[in-house]
This record gives sequence, structure tokens and C-alpha cells, in this order.
Amino acid sequence: MFKKHILYLTMMWGTSRLVIIIAMLVIAPLLPAPPGGVQAEFGWGVFSYWDSLHYQQIATTGYDIQKGSFGDNVAFFPFFPLAIRALMNLGLPFEVAGTLLSNLAFLGALIVLFTWVAKRHGISAARWATAVLAWCPFSLFGTVIYTEGLFLLWSTAALYTFDNKQYFWAALWGALATATRAPGLALIPAFLMIAFREKRGPIAYISSLLTGTGVLLYSVYCWLQFGEPLAFILAQKPWQPEQAFWGQGWLKMLSQIAIGWGNWHFPLFCLICAIGYCLWRWRGKLGRVKTDYGFYTLFVILWILAGDPFINIVMVGGGIFLLWHSRKIMGSLPWLYGLFSMMIILSPGRTISAERYVYGIVSVAIALGFLLQKHPRWRYPLWGFSSLLLALFAIRFAQHLWVA
Repeated sequence: MFKKHILYLTMMWGTSRLVIIIAMLVIAPLLPAPPGGVQAEFGWGVFSYWDSLHYQQIATTGYDIQKGSFGDNVAFFPFFPLAIRALMNLGLPFEVAGTLLSNLAFLGALIVLFTWVAKRHGISAARWATAVLAWCPFSLFGTVIYTEGLFLLWSTAALYTFDNKQYFWAALWGALATATRAPGLALIPAFLMIAFREKRGPIAYISSLLTGTGVLLYSVYCWLQFGEPLAFILAQKPWQPEQAFWGQGWLKMLSQIAIGWGNWHFPLFCLICAIGYCLWRWRGKLGRVKTDYGFYTLFVILWILAGDPFINIVMVGGGIFLLWHSRKIMGSLPWLYGLFSMMIILSPGRTISAERYVYGIVSVAIALGFLLQKHPRWRYPLWGFSSLLLALFAIRFAQHLWVA
């Protein structure tokens, strides 16, 4: 299927990666070091920071053992650093091996996604779903040395093959997904429910359960090595701030958007909300064109006003809305996978990296692709805004500033 559209897929992947490369290797080194960041330098090192440093340690020296216990890097699942290590054995430095793996895996994810959606919903829906995945600002993590590209490849391949009743491959790709990141566990209940609803037979149930082999083997490793099968969960505690109640971080983020830090912030937020209500109230008189572009303008103003908290809320809240809105069009399997993935992401009640994890749910990209297919006027404003954020995030990452 994808052979006829390989040029489109290559352009989506190549042009979006080119924006990142120019931002990180050309623009960022020309800018002065920001407060709390560093002066970006030209070289492979710009693609490696934050979580990448943990993967480098695992790939080069293994998991951290501290006086018979385990260190922080046990929180990171093994398949990605193992794959990097395999490339390093060919003589490639860590930065080169990790960057190549991330980018090629991300290209593979786009190809599998296009093939799956085109088969289920047609070429137009497939083109927009892959465009969303390629140009989302958080697709930056499909280029730097993070697990997003590889996880999207394995999870999408598992969904595609299970949907086509290719149970051996579904179990294999699913096991690789759960060996790459914990949210891959959402595949298991999604597969089991589909097997039950569609009466697929025992082989479908076996394939569903074998999907968890990746995390099971890692749990056995942690048990044998550290005496704690859930070490990869316990290792995350030092990074998670204490909460007075579930969802405290989300409430704080909402207050940052609405109240902010200055006396002028809240009145301006109220004004934006009032204008938004008026646009909705009189949308019939204004017409769809003026209404759409009015909401787009307010969206950009809110981003300027609130910054990252606004983007985070949009990613998570918007992802939930998109899944619900597209539940009848999307089909049961991707919708259930998206639902269980959201439950895993939201279950701790914490906000750290939630927006990046939502990006890793391929069902959200499919749902937004449906929306853009239906509303042509939203396409290019959203593409322009996403391109801007993608470049800004790339510069920030190159300067060692937190992105997600």
C-alpha cells in the first residue's frame, strides 16, 4: 500500500526532520545561552540530553547498581538501549547510533500508520494521520535519542497486525513495545476486549497475553538482579513530587493558565474567554470562516499568555476529546487502545511528561487526522503553528532546556 505513496511519506518525514535539524544545528548555535541552559553547539551531541543520558549509561555500562540496590536508570526499559548497543558494536558512537535508530524507527512508524489507516479508512485519512504524527511539536522526540520513534513503530505494528488477525506478529511487536515503554501494556486489555467482542478464538487471547512478554521479562530481570520485580516502578519515585491529593499538578497547571503570575493575567484570560463565548454564541451570524479564524487567533493568544501549561492541557485534554469525538469513526481497536493508554498516563495524577506520552498514543494522531480531513480550514493554520512550536522545542532541547 505505502509503495504508491512513498514520496509523500518521505516528504512528511524528511521536511519535518529538516525543520528540527536546522533549528538545532543552525539556529540554536547562533543564539546566546539562555538562563538555565547552555550554549548550543554544532554536532551530534545536540540530540542527546535529559533521558538520553540514562539510555547512554545503560547502553555503555548497564543498569546502575548501588550497594546491592538499584539506581534511577532502572526506570528506563531495556529494548531501546539494547538496540543502540547493537549499533554501537558496529563502530558507531552512541550519539550517532541513537539518533539514527530514533529517526529510522520514526519513519517506519509513519509507514505502518499510513498502511493501516489507508486500509481501514482510505488514502485521505491516512495522509492526514501521518501528517499529524510527523508535524506534531512533540515529534521532536522521534529525532532526538528518546524512545518515541521506536515505541510508535512497535505499538502501531502490533495494532495493525492484530487488526488483521496476524497473531504471531501482533504478539511479537506487542512484546517489543512493552519492552520499550510501560504504556505498551495498554495493548493487552485492548486486544483482549476485541478478542472477546469479535469472538476471535483462543489464539487471539494467547496473542493478547503474550504482548506483555517484554515487561514480564524485564520484571524477571529486576527480580533476579535487585530482588524487586517492580524496581522499574519504584525507581521513578525520586522524580515524582509528592501530592496532597490526586491531580494536584493538573489543578496547579489550570491555575497557571487562568491566573498566571501578574495582576493583568486573570482579567485578560477572562476577556479571551468572553470573546470565545461571543464567537460561539453568534457563530451563525459571523459565518464559519470568521468563527474558525477567530478561535484560531484566540488559541495563539492563549499560548502566548500561558505558554507550556496551555500546550500540556491541550495535548492531554484535546487528546481525550479527540478520542471520544472519533470513537465511532475510528473503530474499536484503536479507540480502546487510546482509552487504556490515557488511563495509564493519567493514573498517577501527575503532569510530568504527560503531553509527550499522549503524543506516543497513535490513536490520537488518527483521530486528529479525521478532524483535519473534515475541516480543511483548520489544516494550514494548525500546520503553521505546529511547525513553529516544533522549531522552538528543538532549539530549547539543543540548549538543554526542558521540553517534555
